[in-house]
Amino acid sequence: MSNGAAGQPADPCVMVIFGASGDLTKRKLIPALLNLAKDGLLSEHFAVIGVSRSEMSHDEFRQKLRGDAEELGASSFDQETWAWLEPRLYYLAGDIGDSDAYGRLRALMEEVSDRHGAKRNYFYYLATAPRFFAEAVEQLGAAGMTQEDDDRWRRVIFEKPFGTDLDSARKLNQDVRKVLSERQIYRIDHYLGKETVQNIMVFRFANGIFEPLWNHRYIDHVQITVAESIGVEERGGYYDTSGALRDMVPNHIFQLISLTTMEPPVSFDADAVRDEQAKALRSITPMTPEEVLQMTVRGQYGEGVVNGENAIPYRSEKGVPDDSTTETFVAMKLTVDNWRWAGVPIYLRTGKRLPGRATEIAIQFNRAPFMLFRKTDVDRLPPSRLILRLQPDEGISLSFGAKVPGPVVHLDAVNMDFKYKDYFGATPSTGYERLLYDCMLGDATLFQRADMTESSWKIVAPIMDVWKALPPRNFPNYESGTWGPKAADELLTRDGRKWLRCAAC
Repeated sequence: MSNGAAGQPADPCVMVIFGASGDLTKRKLIPALLNLAKDGLLSEHFAVIGVSRSEMSHDEFRQKLRGDAEELGASSFDQETWAWLEPRLYYLAGDIGDSDAYGRLRALMEEVSDRHGAKRNYFYYLATAPRFFAEAVEQLGAAGMTQEDDDRWRRVIFEKPFGTDLDSARKLNQDVRKVLSERQIYRIDHYLGKETVQNIMVFRFANGIFEPLWNHRYIDHVQITVAESIGVEERGGYYDTSGALRDMVPNHIFQLISLTTMEPPVSFDADAVRDEQAKALRSITPMTPEEVLQMTVRGQYGEGVVNGENAIPYRSEKGVPDDSTTETFVAMKLTVDNWRWAGVPIYLRTGKRLPGRATEIAIQFNRAPFMLFRKTDVDRLPPSRLILRLQPDEGISLSFGAKVPGPVVHLDAVNMDFKYKDYFGATPSTGYERLLYDCMLGDATLFQRADMTESSWKIVAPIMDVWKALPPRNFPNYESGTWGPKAADELLTRDGRKWLRCAAC
């Protein structure tokens, strides 16, 4: 959450994208830059250099990106904004492991910076496979391209995943910190670019009616759902080495948990916020092997029907072995062992080929005492619920009990519903706009710190160990188009609870 003045352009700078010919640049980064430019949030002294192995001239790179932008934003493509960005786009063919390429890149960066008045401020976006992160940083350091002097800054953005387990995350942190200081490192999670995620802190800490209730005395449990209706599409080869647990839980979902459960920070300064997030993550109790068996569920989708279309099983997806034991669904129960959340379970689920696409945080409050209604026709009191919707229809809804009109006392749940687009209009967003803008301003609030990444991997480490030791024997165990294996429902049923239906599904 930027501390800069609203609407002020970011600092003059050159953005260098490694992996510039890839899908992330096409679908997210260039559209995000166009949105920022349209809103007047990029400096007039801004430029982009794309780096990839493909041979292209500057003009060919510009033509490719223009074609991509027109294809993806057919109805919203803005000619004027593109005309502003296009002459600021440059390209260099080079390989991450080729030290000679960095000398050529440095010369081009200095030329572009001087031409556009970017003051030789640079940030590097590693839109590459994670296995290249450490090598890219080492090469940048060896070429003298990360040193800060004379008020010129250097920053590096890392895409997720940051490590594949606790040991690899620790090693990667150690490797990059040999070259960069922590304040130069920006570990990105595009979920934190969503308005509803950023609004969690404002919603909690700017409204006196909710924060007093935000604890174990009033909250029964929390549910977090990250559902996707699509399968692995063309990413089968990568996904089969990762799985739903690694792909979603230590980054996206734990970021949501930390913002939902953290204590109020003393300010919106980056480290003040991240200190509280780190404390919240450290308060999540790691599971014993026995608890992993009782409190986690994994699944893999089989054939079925999603949105009226037949879906093939995961094992038939391109790049996936026909005997794969990689999970495409995860559910688990977590506990936060601190004063605020003692006894309040947090249930999370995420998976592919589910009935719809939705990301929601549901806060279910304790039921009110029933005694007042014992001589009425009311047989049960509906619990009040607060739902934070992150996608696809960003907003917040509050469900509570109200009397149905009539002479007899009947209760029903009613909703107060807030949608961002209704109040503030629908603005184009990829989820990357805020994060790129904040990096240019030097605001790391919405980026993970080293201790946060390691704390997240510590929590999932025992789960990964048990799952590795005990491969699943019943995969596939849920049909495409359903809400995962039956064991996921039983996880809550044992506690006398049930999963809430997502508003978007």
